[in-house]
Amino acid sequence: MKQVYLDNAATTALRPEVVDRMTQVLKDTYGNASSTHSFGRSSKALLEQCRKNIAAHFNVSALEIVFTSGGTEADNLALRSAVRDLGVTDIITSKIEHHAVLHTVEQLQKEYQVTLHYVDLDDCGLVNYTHLEQLLQSANQPLVSLMHINNEVGNILDIENVAKLCKTHNAIFHSDMVQSVGHYKIDLKEIPIDFMAASAHKFHGPKGVGFCFIRKESGLKPLIFGGEQERGYRAGTESIHNIVGMDEALKIAYTNLDEDKKYVSDLKDYFIQQIKTHLPEASFNGSCETVENSTYTLVNVCLPIAPAKAPMLQFQLDLKGIACSKGSACQSGSSQQSHVLSAFLSEEQLKQPSVRFSFSIYNTKEELDYVVSVLKKFVNS
Repeated sequence: MKQVYLDNAATTALRPEVVDRMTQVLKDTYGNASSTHSFGRSSKALLEQCRKNIAAHFNVSALEIVFTSGGTEADNLALRSAVRDLGVTDIITSKIEHHAVLHTVEQLQKEYQVTLHYVDLDDCGLVNYTHLEQLLQSANQPLVSLMHINNEVGNILDIENVAKLCKTHNAIFHSDMVQSVGHYKIDLKEIPIDFMAASAHKFHGPKGVGFCFIRKESGLKPLIFGGEQERGYRAGTESIHNIVGMDEALKIAYTNLDEDKKYVSDLKDYFIQQIKTHLPEASFNGSCETVENSTYTLVNVCLPIAPAKAPMLQFQLDLKGIACSKGSACQSGSSQQSHVLSAFLSEEQLKQPSVRFSFSIYNTKEELDYVVSVLKKFVNS
């Protein structure tokens, strides 16, 4: 059976070079980075070199990079610590954030009685910046948490504009950048973000590792207590092989960024045109048809399928060897409608099934032709 993987927004395949580098470290550099003997010192040196390498991609100091188990932990570290340590009383976010943010701020509301504000969205799910500024003007000790690229529909936030608005109104700015790191150049010296989350498995690195950018002199305190690893921000023995894998994957991603972006962008454009040609009644959610407002890595398609047949769609695609999703992989076990689509689509639009297809350098146009043919057959059956 043909196998087509189009769920790269959920996770990506490891690059062979990353596997080789991690395997070498697993065999040769196994000392605990906190140990003072030569084995430990070798691991520590490697760890800190990776930190410097990663920091350089974002034009920040190595001291501002804290390694975590992934994006969810990085989001929690920034948000929970900001409320606990920095006097935040108001949180401004949106209803289409990843649940790593939404569930965290809801819990903070219960624990610390912070006031939650949800910024208005337009019919495509894009942030209303006028409303955001109004919320900033009226909020007390605010923290803004808005993701750079939405993981379900691909909408791009005007991150520079939001960062400037936050700075003007003395607000703390946190952004989940899990879908953009490794796919876009991000200069954090030019963009005044306070905290940023990233995860290696979204750019062909290993699962279980990511990092949190914490602007120096932020005042944050630890979320996980124990040893003094990560300058006290995050106790626990560092996973050196995973950190090295993340460093290697990020280096390759940014070295090949222009070439890879063009290739994947061409795939997305081709897929959209094929859908329009063979399934003219299909529509695209969010702003995923536009280059300016949407990432080049994914599309979210609403298919012209009767509600009665909709539950069988993903099952049938899986039977044909096609991997895609109806939303975030973190919510794949839920029978509920996507919280992202529910935030800006009408009840009528939500009755038809929507599927997210996300692309990588390992996909081909021939694979996309196969997917469209399967979709067409199912729609017309």
